[in-house]
Order: sequence, then C-alpha cells, then structure tokens
Amino acid sequence: MRWLDALGHALTISGSMTWEILWALIFGFALSAVVQAVVRRSTIIRLLGDDRPRTLVVAAGFGVASSSCSYAAVALARSLFRKGASFSAAMTFEIASTNLVVELGVILALLIGWQFTLAEFVGGPLMIVLLAVLFRLFLRQRLLDAAATQAEKGLAGSMEGHAAMDMTIQQDGSLWRRLRSRSALTSISHIFVMEWAAVIRDIVIGLLIAGAVAAWVPDSFWRHLFAVHHPLVSKLWGPLIGPIISLLSFVCSIGNVPLAGVLWNGGMSFGGVVSFIFADLIILPILVIYRKYYGTRMMLFILATFYVTMVLAGYVVEFLFGALGLIPTTRNAKVAEMAIHWDYTTFLNIAALVLAAGLVYRFVRTGALPMLKMMGGVPEHEHV
Repeated sequence: MRWLDALGHALTISGSMTWEILWALIFGFALSAVVQAVVRRSTIIRLLGDDRPRTLVVAAGFGVASSSCSYAAVALARSLFRKGASFSAAMTFEIASTNLVVELGVILALLIGWQFTLAEFVGGPLMIVLLAVLFRLFLRQRLLDAAATQAEKGLAGSMEGHAAMDMTIQQDGSLWRRLRSRSALTSISHIFVMEWAAVIRDIVIGLLIAGAVAAWVPDSFWRHLFAVHHPLVSKLWGPLIGPIISLLSFVCSIGNVPLAGVLWNGGMSFGGVVSFIFADLIILPILVIYRKYYGTRMMLFILATFYVTMVLAGYVVEFLFGALGLIPTTRNAKVAEMAIHWDYTTFLNIAALVLAAGLVYRFVRTGALPMLKMMGGVPEHEHV
C-alpha cells in the first residue's frame, strides 16, 4: 500500500537522523548535567537583580549552563522574575538556555554543518544585545508592573515541577570538592534523566516531523516558498519567514534542528535557517504560557520583540557569514536514509548508551522515580 510505503520512508529518515545524533545528545546532556549540578539556583537569583550589561552577561552564562528544554527554561525564567531577577535578565537567561547550550551546537554540526554551530553562537549573543536595547527603548514600567502582578498569581504553564527542582550538589566546598563528593554522581544522574524526560517529547516530535516533511514535501514546494531562483529576495525573505515557520511547527528545543536541516536542504537561506532555530521560544504553545505567566499585553510584547531580534540576528548572520565566505556552498544536511555501519558513529553511540544506562541505573537506585511524576508540578512548590 502506498501510504504504508510513504510512512515507512518517513520513519526510516527519522530513524537515520536519530542514529546520527544519538551519541551527541547523550554526551551533551551528561556534560550539561555536570555543569548544572554545581550551579546553585540561589546563586543565580542573587546575581540577576538588574539589567546592567554585566548582569545580562551573567544571566547568559547561567543560561548556557542550564536546561535546554524550552518549556523548562520559560518556567524557570518566570520563577527567577518572581524571586527578584529583572525581567531583562530573566529573558536573557531564557534565550541562552535554549539557544547557546553545548548539545544544540553539537547536533547542529552533525546534522547541518559546523557553520550553523558558529552562526548560533554568534547570533545568540547578538540577539540578547538587540533584545536588551528593545527592552530599554520600549518596555514601560506600567507593562512591567502588570506582568509582575500576573506572574505572582502563579498560574501553571508546562514543566513547572521540573523547573522548580533544585538537584544541585548540596555539599559545601570548592567546585572540585563538590564534584568528588559521594552525592555528585547522584545529582548528575537526577539532572540527566530529568533533562531527558523534559525534552524527549520535543526531540521525538521534531524527528518525526522532519522525517515526514523530508519524505512527503516535494523540493519544488520549498524552492518556490524560499524564492530559490532569486538570490537577493531569498536572503531577505528567509529571516522573515523562518520564525513564522517555527511558530507554527509546535516544535522547540533541540527538536527543531532536524526540521532546520530539511529547510536548509529545501533552499531556505542561511540566515533564515538560523532565525528559525532561534524561534523555538515563540511557538504557539509557549505563547499561550507567556499569556498565563505575564498577561496578554506582555505576551504580545515578547512576541514582537523576540521576532524582531530573531529576524535582525538572521540578517546579520546571513550577510556577515556571506562576506566572510562561511556559508556552505552545498546543501547536504543529513536528513535522508542512511545505513548503519561499524564506524565512529556506531562506537560512540554504544559508549553513550552505556553511559546513559549507568546514569539511569543510579537514578532508579537512589529512589528518584517519583520525581518524574512531579515534572508538571505547580509554581508554589519551587525550591531554591
């Protein structure tokens, strides 16, 4: 039956992409877990009380060391705001924690190319700077006060319980002393498993959507949509439409990278793909959460300012990388069917799966399974 063949084709592409990036996902989340285990939530809050440039740099640094789950990042940003962090610092933290994390950069390099990893780490800080400028120019105190009042209502969004959990190493002492403590492995295993539980839905959905789009949408559609035959128009159009496609895709976090690969192969401009990846924080489900957290007017303000910064960052990346000759000349993102061979990917996947099994075993042995049921949670259960 044709529909079964088409479904099998899409699932095969999704499976191929999964196999290609599996080791990077596991090692990336393990490294992130180590960093998160030593960064205490109370320290983050204490350092983010204003919107000075230094504070925003610190906020971005903490974001890089934090969760890559968009929903958890949004919930944690609201938590920081409620506990005294400035709104600008909270939004900076949110952007960095989803767009500047190590695992995202590794996945981009594997699926699309190292140039996109570099673009992400150039465009991300630029987007933060642009957002800070827009907030200074247009964010009025009355709107900020209304958002703070709405935030204090504590309406639940998504991943509230996960964002509220403090799984850092509780032992005092220097960084290395805490990492060598008996509780370090336990904290790392808890964070590792909970991070996977938070993002697995988006990763799976992203891979399935990317596989389906790669298998079922003809190249002619993409070439027409992205104005491939008009190079200048394509460069100008890409960053404008990239965030809109992301907004409508419902896919966020690392899950949007496979779809970004499909868009790149389909002819989207370099800057357009980058702006698409940045836009995981304005997908429709997250906009609904912003409305719950901060009210309708602030949700619209976030949408407008985020969209503008994503588009501008996409333009800067497009023309800067073009001038430096860093835009790939071929479109060969790994979104096609690939056979499994005994190569470095296979050996790395085996090693990564062994590591993951060990951390999951530690998670279960330490009685942490009930934590999975608490991931939804409510804001009132925050522990910092």
